[in-house]
Amino acid sequence: MPPAAETVRDEVDGEEAADGAPGAPRAPRRPTVVGPLSAALLGAVLFCLATRLSGSHPFGPMTRNVVDLGQQYLPYHAYWRSFLLGETRGDAFLNWNSGFGANFLGDIGTYLSSPFSLLVVLFPADRIELALYVVTAVKIAAAAAAMALLLLRLRPGPWPVAAVLGTAYALSGWTFGSGADVPMWLDGLVAFPLLCLVGEWARAGRRPVLGPLVVALAWTANFYTAYMATVGAAVVLAVRLLTADETAGARQRLVGALRAARAVLIGVGLAAPLVVVVFLATRVADPTPETTFAPAAWTDLVARLLPATESVDSPALFIGTPALALALTLPFHRAVPPRVRAGWSAAVVLVALSLQWEPTHLLWHAGASPNGNPYRQAFVLCGLLLIAAWFSAAPGMPRPAALLAGGALLGLLAWAAQGSPDIDGWTYPVLAVSAVLALAAAVLLTLPDGRIPARVLPVLAVTLLVVAQAGETAVTGKRIEEQQREKLASSPRVGPWHTAVADAVARADGWPRHRTEPGEVPGGNDVLLVGGQGADYYSSLTSEVTAGTLASLGFGYYAKGRHPVTLDNPVTDALFSIATRVRSRPTEPVRRDAAPRASVSVTTTPVPPLVTVRAPDRRGTRPGDSAFAEQERLLGAEVYELPPVTRTGRTLTARCPAGSQVWFWAPEYKGAAALLGEWSVDFDGRPPAVRAPMQALGTVPASGDVRVELTPEARPRLPRRPVGCLLQDRLDSAVRQLTATGATRVHTTGHTVTAELPQGSQGFAVLAVPRVSGWRCAAGAAEPRPARAYEGLVAVPLDGRASTVTCSFQPPGLRLGGAVGLAALLALAATGVLHRRSRR
Repeated sequence: MPPAAETVRDEVDGEEAADGAPGAPRAPRRPTVVGPLSAALLGAVLFCLATRLSGSHPFGPMTRNVVDLGQQYLPYHAYWRSFLLGETRGDAFLNWNSGFGANFLGDIGTYLSSPFSLLVVLFPADRIELALYVVTAVKIAAAAAAMALLLLRLRPGPWPVAAVLGTAYALSGWTFGSGADVPMWLDGLVAFPLLCLVGEWARAGRRPVLGPLVVALAWTANFYTAYMATVGAAVVLAVRLLTADETAGARQRLVGALRAARAVLIGVGLAAPLVVVVFLATRVADPTPETTFAPAAWTDLVARLLPATESVDSPALFIGTPALALALTLPFHRAVPPRVRAGWSAAVVLVALSLQWEPTHLLWHAGASPNGNPYRQAFVLCGLLLIAAWFSAAPGMPRPAALLAGGALLGLLAWAAQGSPDIDGWTYPVLAVSAVLALAAAVLLTLPDGRIPARVLPVLAVTLLVVAQAGETAVTGKRIEEQQREKLASSPRVGPWHTAVADAVARADGWPRHRTEPGEVPGGNDVLLVGGQGADYYSSLTSEVTAGTLASLGFGYYAKGRHPVTLDNPVTDALFSIATRVRSRPTEPVRRDAAPRASVSVTTTPVPPLVTVRAPDRRGTRPGDSAFAEQERLLGAEVYELPPVTRTGRTLTARCPAGSQVWFWAPEYKGAAALLGEWSVDFDGRPPAVRAPMQALGTVPASGDVRVELTPEARPRLPRRPVGCLLQDRLDSAVRQLTATGATRVHTTGHTVTAELPQGSQGFAVLAVPRVSGWRCAAGAAEPRPARAYEGLVAVPLDGRASTVTCSFQPPGLRLGGAVGLAALLALAATGVLHRRSRR
């Protein structure tokens, strides 16, 4: 080994000398402390630097709220902050704000159960974007620290290199392209090295209690990516069992594997109270269209190893040119035992191949091919590449032959990536600069003693390595953010528009006497951001009942049904007890580089209470072949005229009562529609992803002639009855009837509704909440039973004797998960007791 490499090993690996030892040189701190801390600091700084270079908030004017970051994670963290501070109407079981009542414990387990999410309480409500950014940065720092710690535990080596490689893992292309936009996945990034540590403890027979607790924490934080991390950790454990100790027998290896399996089983069991709830919620979630896995072109896969590349159709594998070069030298590094070289090289190749084969693709994703990004497990391969890089770097700088071989492989990969559409104009220039700096660092470590002191050479080499890795990472992060802004839809920053609507909602809120609908604001999950109780809801767990019921009533949706949106319609307002509606209009164009502003208005109309009484014979008899008829069936009265429609080219003609309001329902229609003499209204139907909501076109003239002009963007697909004319006097009469026979008083707690009814009520008490799994109800003093459904809403049969009804929601799976969790806790306690006895 070159003298300089020996020096850096001596300086960074030595334990601290005994205090006061005469003549003892001052040794550095423990590498397993300073290495992870350095990685965490470097990772957070580089992430912020990449954001600054891209001009994104909070270091620039541009929004970071790309797709789900703005539509899901930002609103959820805003609501989470309010929930933790006791400012919400619901509790951990039920979210009253979204989707007219949604399973909140399932959403907690999907989006918010990470301990890092608790940081949002440290920020004011109007700084929720900054709070989420800090949460993201802290997760990245934790991932860097965890990987650096793992590397130093796998094999002693120079802590500065471990810190750099830990940072490379935390700021891989996967992090910039996927994790930073879906912050919940970053918990899997943290979990992978921690679960690998659990495997190391199991192999050595250490920490039998802490290991399951780490597994439980990982699976509780985000079980989806924790599953992938667990599969990846199993690969790492298998390689370690086969390569770490050549003297170990088959029995020792089997015992180590069984200890690891025990830790995983107990840990997952401890997380079961949340995991089971989420699992059962996914079973009843609105199904997304099945997807067929198509492997990425190998040219694109290779290109994603290079800097400044971005795509959702290929795996993000960038880890930095210096780190990749080190990984590629491992097969040729003679200072590393052959078994270790073969084991880690085989693991990297096999995992890379598993990304491209459908059976193993399904294994990585727990049997279900995901919609959208099919390479969500790519962070595991990034981790394996960095472990390979560490095993090549830890024994000292590879010899020139190994460096040349690794460099040749790197050059071959760069050449093979030519022609890939993922290659950016920055890719090859950044790659070249980083490679030159990494080569300079290698040369410094091979220089003989001369004018430059031997202790200075390692410092200069590490400095060049940090500059090469850090500069390339920052530029890659900048370019990925910029490319995403160009390719993907984004929401504007939270600003005065949201604040104005939130203030209006807070002043008008009358829950539970009635709902307050905040209307549309930029972004998604509006009620989570600004308050109120509306239809808007975007979750992977959106119930099929909720999506189907609202769609049948004329509501629109995005995300293939999992994002229902508000419907500004007086009939559905009556059905869901929406008395107060906030409407807002932008006062200036909505831009990506500025916070949006709008004028806000509030209107209030009489509506029935949250709980109404429906006699069985009060249901509408009109066939349910349109959203208009479905509304009438649920209302129990015919309030629309549904005229025959004649279609001539792009013109629809019909006749309706003068003064009635014309409504147009065409969920698959994309284009504009205009009533003669009125403003045109835009529809954005794009099946199966987007369903256009029903909208008002104007008032029927005195002649009674209805003429609707269509301006479609494609061949229009219209339902049989796309036009309904609403007669306000009929609706007013229906509202008065439902109010007179409905609840006289409604009281709600976190997940319970109690309503007092007029004496002698018969038929059904209907709660204006979708009948999702978990609702149990009782009339009077009867035993609670699973709620009945009335046209998709929660219903309780009445026999004329009960004057109260009570409905309560409990997330399905909570009892089963609790039982499994208790059993796992007992198993953990028994494991701890047996371990202590064996040590004695």
